[in-house]
Amino acid sequence: MNALPSWPDGLSPYRRTPEFSADTIPGGLLRAHSTRPGTWARVHILEGSLGFRDLVDGTRSVLGVGIHALIHPQREHQVEQIGPVRFFVEFCEPAEAGAPGRSSGWSIGGLIDRMPDRSNA
Repeated sequence: MNALPSWPDGLSPYRRTPEFSADTIPGGLLRAHSTRPGTWARVHILEGSLGFRDLVDGTRSVLGVGIHALIHPQREHQVEQIGPVRFFVEFCEPAEAGAPGRSSGWSIGGLIDRMPDRSNA
């Protein structure tokens, strides 16, 4: 099995989501989704714990305070509510000008708005 690369040097945060709780996790984060080309992401747990599943290799992790999921560009994943939690997602891109992410006109608000709400499912 080929190991995934670690967090690359030279990434710069450019956007983050609002804080979410167990009651406010957008439904789209609970189903398969991925970032755009060149966009890396980290889940930051502020309180509690959150399940994280890499849908490519099936790996499941429990994230807690100080434990970050490393989300590779275009790699399908999802989070799983496993109890009380407060978290946000930070999006990063290569620091050089013209990198994907900011220049694409993409926004996390638009992504979350397009994600169907499964909270009542």
